[in-house]
Parts: sequence; structure tokens; C-alpha cells
Amino acid sequence: MKPVNQKAWFLVLPVLVLVAISAVIPLMTVVNYSVQDTFGGNKFFWAGTEWYEKVLHSERFWSALERNLIFSGIILAIEIPLGVFVALNMPRKGWGVPVCLVLMALPLLVPWNVVGTIWQVFGRVDIGLLGAALNGMGVDYNYVQDPVDAWGTLILMDVWHWTSLVALLAYAGLVSIPDAYYQAARIDGASPWAVFQHIQLPKMGRVLTIAILLRFMDSFMIYTEPFVVTGGGPGNSTTFLSIDLVQMAIGQFDLGQAAAWSLIYFMIILLFSWVFYTVMTRDDAEPGKREGAP
Repeated sequence: MKPVNQKAWFLVLPVLVLVAISAVIPLMTVVNYSVQDTFGGNKFFWAGTEWYEKVLHSERFWSALERNLIFSGIILAIEIPLGVFVALNMPRKGWGVPVCLVLMALPLLVPWNVVGTIWQVFGRVDIGLLGAALNGMGVDYNYVQDPVDAWGTLILMDVWHWTSLVALLAYAGLVSIPDAYYQAARIDGASPWAVFQHIQLPKMGRVLTIAILLRFMDSFMIYTEPFVVTGGGPGNSTTFLSIDLVQMAIGQFDLGQAAAWSLIYFMIILLFSWVFYTVMTRDDAEPGKREGAP
């Protein structure tokens, strides 16, 4: 029997300590706030599940959650197919490969607050290229006053910023496919759609699972970009859960309710991510459906 080397735990220990300091301890602090109330003077009183009940019975919470789910659904429906399409049309050999990879990576290097500032100016009707161009063509566009325009601007901004991530992940899955698969498809006379359906898409399955999970979590937790561009407006049309949470914690200084809100928010993200992961990896776990199985 081969002995187990436990020395690797000493290499992992610094990471575990760092995670405990940066994640676990703040999380326990939030849990503590979520079950207590305070009236100042650093005096706390036990509140139990009062804040959780208040959040779950709040129309404000459910409205923000609905906006979050709609936004994430639209983002996934656009960015995943678009990213796969871009990856399929990227070159596999030659000088075009590094050029395309660099161009795809450029939007991902822009900080989130800078992205929001860019699109805030870009969409202005007086000096912004997008806003002025649309108004010049006779389109009544104003993301500050029209909720539909505000949503369109945020969706377009997110697609510009994050489709590259999906494209790069899908491209990584495509370049890992051996040429023998394509040669066999050519011999069999397979159509481009058949090649995509039976060779390329299955080979991209794992990376697309990662892409969907990353894009869902990131779009569901979006804060900086809509806060910079619209501030949650017009009205509450783009006030997502994260924006409402910050307003409650910092603006209203309602720490107990904000803590309960954040924990429920966290559990929703975990739940949806687990559902996505379970559904998308279910075929891999079933005998006879694994890669290479007849």
C-alpha cells in the first residue's frame, strides 16, 4: 500500500489561513449582525429570525430579485451563443491567432468602474457617440429617463465587456479537439452543422459549463457598472439586489436587515449555481453517456 504524504497540507495551510481571515471571519460577522438588532452605543439585542422574515416579506426584495433574474437570463441568452459563434470563427493557426486572442482579452482588462464610466459617457445624448448617433437617426434614446433604454444600455455594455470571456473559454475547448475527429467527419461527409452538433459542442461542454456558471454568478452580483451608469434608475428600474443592499447597509445604516439580505442573496447564488452545475454535468455522471461511450 502506497503511503500517503501529508506534507502537502503545509503548503495549503497559508491559503486556508488567508481564506479564513478574508472570508470566513467576515461571513460570521454578517451572520452575527443578521440575528441581532442595535440602537447604537455598541449595544446589541437578540432578534432571531426577525430580519430574515422582514426581507422575505419585502416587496422591495422580490422586485429586485426579479430584475436580477431577468437581467442574468438575458445576459446568458446573448453572451453564450455569441461567444461560441465568435470562437468558431477565430483562426486556429497562423499570425491571426495571437492577434485575435489579444483583441478578445482587451475588454476583460478594463476595470468595472471604468467600463461604467465609458458607457455612461458613450450613451449621453449630448456628447456620447451612441446617444448622439441614435438621436441623430431619429431614435428617441435617453437611458437616464427611459427604463427600456437604460436596460438596453446595461445589456449592451455587459455583452461588450464579457462576451470575450465566453469566446476565449469556448476557443480553448475547440483547439483541444484532435484533427482526427475532423478528418473522420470529412470522410463520412458530415455537414458543418453535424460537425458542430456531434464534435465541437460536446467537446466544449465542460468549458461552457464554466462559462455559464461564471457569467451567471457575475451578472447576478453585478453592482459597479449599473451603479455608475444609471445609479439604479430611472426610478428603480435598474436597482438590482446588490444596489439595494448597499443602499440599505450604507445609506440607511440598517445593518441587521442588510446582513440578512446579503445572506439570502448569497444562498440564492449558491442554489442557482448548484442547479446549473447539476443539470449541465448530469450526462457525464450517467453510465453510457460519458465521453467516448457508444
